[in-house]
Amino acid sequence: MENNLASRLANIAPFHVMELAKMAAELEKQGRHIVHMGIGEPDFTAPQVVIDAAIKAMSEGRLQYTSSLGLPELRQAIAQHYLNKYQLMIPASRIIVTAGASAALMLACAALVDSGTEVLMPDPSYPCNRHFVAAFEGVAKLISCGPLERFQLSDKLVRQYWSENCKGVLLASPSNPTGTSIDPDELAKIIATVKEKNGFTIVDEIYQGLSYDAAPFSALLLDDDVIVINSFSKYFNMTGWRLGWLVVPERIVPQIEKLAQNLFICPSSVAQYAALACFSEEAIQIFEQRKDEFKRRRDYLVPALRDLGFIVPATPDGAFYVYADCSRFSDDADRFSKEILNEAGVVIVPGLDFGPSTARQYVRISYATSMANLEEAVKRIGNYLQKRSNAS
Repeated sequence: MENNLASRLANIAPFHVMELAKMAAELEKQGRHIVHMGIGEPDFTAPQVVIDAAIKAMSEGRLQYTSSLGLPELRQAIAQHYLNKYQLMIPASRIIVTAGASAALMLACAALVDSGTEVLMPDPSYPCNRHFVAAFEGVAKLISCGPLERFQLSDKLVRQYWSENCKGVLLASPSNPTGTSIDPDELAKIIATVKEKNGFTIVDEIYQGLSYDAAPFSALLLDDDVIVINSFSKYFNMTGWRLGWLVVPERIVPQIEKLAQNLFICPSSVAQYAALACFSEEAIQIFEQRKDEFKRRRDYLVPALRDLGFIVPATPDGAFYVYADCSRFSDDADRFSKEILNEAGVVIVPGLDFGPSTARQYVRISYATSMANLEEAVKRIGNYLQKRSNAS
């Protein structure tokens, strides 16, 4: 059977972070208390008003398949959300509800990526982005983007690395693992360059609702041809509900629809009815309060890490991650992360998953946990680093 496996599997790597998660679970079985700062999942769950909407839908028997494009009323609610938040008029007909942002990215790649064609993306970036490209036999061309670029692609880099095999770019703003966003003026230049070269631009905006230092912004404000991915997981705190959406140009909606019909049939009907409540005034007020709490955590954690000796060269402006240079302590971020887990009882993530350019010297630290946990983690890491320093 193994000889029959598809060759594309060789281009898709496992999540190294899962090894740390398994190690942490083993330590917890032994009675250790572990502070988790590895997983990119809000510690908040869906508000009661959203849960009540799901219960109501189930009790009323609204459990059948929906349109492959999503509930019409949810597509309209998302369109209204763009108008309310960004003063942007997006027809509901351009919005496709999906089984999470992962399904949105899969549909976009299925529609746009040909075998052997290259898609430019920054290094570091979320590993699944390049793996979706690989799944459709495209080539993710990772471009090293350091602190000077705030770990994001620039128009200069796109022009420098574009080749005759390139077909598009895949960006994330704010980004996982860095929490940094692309400056709107720079993004406009990138979109114009890619359009000039007859390519596509996909922008992952799943953390856009968690932007802390600037007015709300979407790439859709810049060009109607941009393809935007979003999710109910992060800002809306619905990770396990597996619901997202895709905004595409009107002309490719039928192509995406036929893919969705065949690959997914439709997103979860219960999750869709629940998500309608996300746009209620009560829910939005809760989400904004939680956003303020994430900002408070960031404003505590970044200086705390710097005080410990980590280098945070680009202060995150969104999401809930800090990307920190740990080279002062180790020349191997993976080994260092395991030391922090075993000796300090704190889970952090090595840069190994996010691309080769920062694999050995950076760690990703999530502040999607309580302030009490953050303070405890900083204390534990500080004590371990002091003990380590004294021993040397």
